[in-house]
Amino acid sequence: MKALFIALLLVLPSLAQDQKENKEPVTLKSILLEQLRSTHNEAEWFVPANTAVDGLTAEQAAWTDGKNHSVGQLTYHLVFWDKEQLAKFKGEPPVKYSGKNDDTFSNYDPKTWTETVKQLDQVLTDWEKAIESADDAKINQWASGIAHLGTHNAYHIGEMVMVRKEQGSWNPEKGVK
Repeated sequence: MKALFIALLLVLPSLAQDQKENKEPVTLKSILLEQLRSTHNEAEWFVPANTAVDGLTAEQAAWTDGKNHSVGQLTYHLVFWDKEQLAKFKGEPPVKYSGKNDDTFSNYDPKTWTETVKQLDQVLTDWEKAIESADDAKINQWASGIAHLGTHNAYHIGEMVMVRKEQGSWNPEKGVK
């Protein structure tokens, strides 16, 4: 309990400072948007998706060490699940699939790498727009799912960077040494 109190004393002043600099009230919507943007194209605590896939050729995106998924497979997986969840959020029929999560990795085709990257950027943009236009009731209803989506994205983006480091295609100047 004492450690928690000390941690709060250390963190609260920086949060207050951030609040003063931002001058906009923090809302659930603003926090969720911040999380989604940090996994899309705004580098903050970790590398965003657009940076993780930037500059990869189709051949590099298909590379795997035989133990981990390729960057292409991970990207395809994120596109699939982000689209599926966005359809549900919008009240549309979700994307059809076999029901096997493994298919959301293995259905990746290196011939479509450029299109897969565009789809990733688009679905993340679409999520941000959907959150921006949603009312508070919808945000409150979906907050946990949206937060989990951001966490899921961040997890797999970390894997992408790890695979690129193993492959030797990662530029440490992009954010992870």
